[in-house]
Amino acid sequence: MNESQSDYQRLIAQKHYLKEVEQAIRVANCEIIHKRIPKLNRETILSFAVTVGRLRARYLEAAFKLGVNEHGDTPNRAEIDELRARREMFEEARTAFAALQHAIEMGYVDVEGVGEKR
Repeated sequence: MNESQSDYQRLIAQKHYLKEVEQAIRVANCEIIHKRIPKLNRETILSFAVTVGRLRARYLEAAFKLGVNEHGDTPNRAEIDELRARREMFEEARTAFAALQHAIEMGYVDVEGVGEKR
């Protein structure tokens, strides 16, 4: 067997191995996630998205309130702390929603009604 055939066979074996690992990761993630979140469907995902939207709105509301002071005073520490807290809540929820989207795209979770025959 020449060297190029050996390299090709090694490449094929590596790709096969990586596909097996990817499948095992998919199965493990699916099992682990579904133990904690047993029901994922359009309604539960939309509810989560609405929660993220509400947190975004509260964060933006707090940001807009900073500019209301008619005397030109800078925001006080409490206002900045409130803004920071709302931003952190929004960013954490947004990041979690992105993680859910990634999990769906990777096949780590099954979503009821997706990919099923009707």
